[in-house]
Amino acid sequence: MRAKIDLYNFNLTKDQEERAKKIHDESIIIDMLFQGPLSPYSLTKEIEEKTRKDVLAITNDPFKQIDLSQQLLLRYAIEGKLPAFKECWYDSGITAGSRQAGTTSVEDIVFTQMQFDTFDWLIKALTVEDIRKAKREGKKAGIVQSQSPDGLEDNIDGLDAIYDFGMRVLQLTYNLQNRIGSGSYEKSGSGITQFGQKFIERMNKLGMVVDLGHCGKQTTLDACDISSAPVIASHTSAEGVYFHKRAKSDEELIKIAKTGGVIGVFAMPTFMDRLDNRFNVTIEKVLDNIDYIVSLVGVNHVGIGTDWPMSEPFWSIETMKNEVAPKLGFVKEEGPDREYIIGLKEYRQFINITRGLILRGYSDMDTKKILGENWMRVFKQVWK
Repeated sequence: MRAKIDLYNFNLTKDQEERAKKIHDESIIIDMLFQGPLSPYSLTKEIEEKTRKDVLAITNDPFKQIDLSQQLLLRYAIEGKLPAFKECWYDSGITAGSRQAGTTSVEDIVFTQMQFDTFDWLIKALTVEDIRKAKREGKKAGIVQSQSPDGLEDNIDGLDAIYDFGMRVLQLTYNLQNRIGSGSYEKSGSGITQFGQKFIERMNKLGMVVDLGHCGKQTTLDACDISSAPVIASHTSAEGVYFHKRAKSDEELIKIAKTGGVIGVFAMPTFMDRLDNRFNVTIEKVLDNIDYIVSLVGVNHVGIGTDWPMSEPFWSIETMKNEVAPKLGFVKEEGPDREYIIGLKEYRQFINITRGLILRGYSDMDTKKILGENWMRVFKQVWK
């Protein structure tokens, strides 16, 4: 039996509910940091235990355990043992979501490609038309993206190879310093390097979207000046709503918008409110960030990039929090745990974002822009 979708209590009128459902059904909805379609809360205890047992039989390395847990869930879905994989995506109403690929090994690429090779309902989005086609045909689109270019830092020509594979969005840095620039947790706060400038120029030439989600302030500002095409922050928040290292300052938000780019608002409770309140953060906080950025740079420059919940079992998330996240630059207490945005516990609840936008007074057209059309505009401008 399919799970019931929980609606956040916005106290919408009947007309507002009908309007929200109509918009949600009609819209091209894009999540630019789509960790789904699963969440730990959509997995059964049997699947939780099976992944744990299978992974621990292979490796004790926490980093490898995280990767393997994700790969095994996909394998279960391919084998027909995890129907929730497709059900959750379709119940969410999301048309297109990022499909993350690593840049350091062939195995990373193979893992990503398996999804497109196996599911006849999933299209690899190489063009804007691929996404519109998915919507028309009742299918889903995957946008190949990476949050780390580390495997390419000594080989700019490798950008050509991953572009040919289908990668259309690439983040310049993760949390710390690399040869391109500095991440948001890097103490030095340096900007784009000479190598980084060449890297961005090659991305522009190929038609790959420059993503500044995890970049530090100066790296973000420099990239906006260097790029000849619109840039994005696929998943972030507004420093003006709540200060956090992963949030963007007004200066950064304005600069990104001036390139013609889009800022994706995430759904990370530990980044959007005090740590001691992380289990009480509601979807209203996500909407507050959308409102703030819209008021600052305009509705044409705001989108969604949730980054949460993670498509992993609880044991894997706890491993991430305790053993992996601190080594990636995160403050230990901020690592992912069992917290979630109330109103977005699972991707099935994605309609709560649409409902919230209606309550906040957005027009049908502006709601559709935030849900996906703003991303589509950038893709049309950048993708070759």
